[in-house]
Amino acid sequence: MTTNEYTIALAGNPNTGKSTLFNLLTGLRQHTGNWPGKTVVHAEGFFTYKDKQYKIIDLPGTYSLYSNSADEEVARDFIIFEKPDVTIVVLDATALERNLNLALQVLEMTNRVIVCVNLMDEAKKKGIRIDIAKLAKKLGVPVVPISARNEEGIDELLDTIDLMIRGAIQTKPIVIPYSRSIEEKIAKLLPLVKEIVGDKYPARWIALRLLDGDTSLLDALKQENHHSFKEVARYASNRSAKSV
Repeated sequence: MTTNEYTIALAGNPNTGKSTLFNLLTGLRQHTGNWPGKTVVHAEGFFTYKDKQYKIIDLPGTYSLYSNSADEEVARDFIIFEKPDVTIVVLDATALERNLNLALQVLEMTNRVIVCVNLMDEAKKKGIRIDIAKLAKKLGVPVVPISARNEEGIDELLDTIDLMIRGAIQTKPIVIPYSRSIEEKIAKLLPLVKEIVGDKYPARWIALRLLDGDTSLLDALKQENHHSFKEVARYASNRSAKSV
């Protein structure tokens, strides 16, 4: 990959207009196939903006990244292991509360996030008003309102991507607080996780997934040559069992 080529991941719930945005940005410069070892469709496209070449991956539409399905595992693994330069989370402006669940999960995984609130035209028709500035302040990342099918807000989105790539935007994603007992377990797991992965992966998020018994993530991490996670996962399992 050249220094002027960057990768964007496009995440979102089904029916948020994510693929409409993907098609708008890439036009005919796209192709599809299957993810390696999966029956899940892999869509990849390209576009150029301000002398920078972008490869954009349209991740499978999911409601979460908890590895309950092949689609969720594909989306999760790409964000964690491929480390896209920017992850755009597409939300439906008419169902914002439901869609924010996925956005919050992504924000636990990476800080290079742009939240894209799509279907603003539909929200307006329904009398729904969204305070974009307040939402951005709460989430700690840029929030861009668009209507992909009407090609509205796309220039602002592209400018925001460019600013993030150039390092002109500093994000501070919201940290979701959990119950006292869970936070205590996270605190005890963090040193073990950090000892193995350092700064390569989001340690807090990994600790949470291990506490939740996410064996799929454990397998993926072991494939990334982190076999020591077997012992950490056993410790996490013991901690969780003692809380029952």
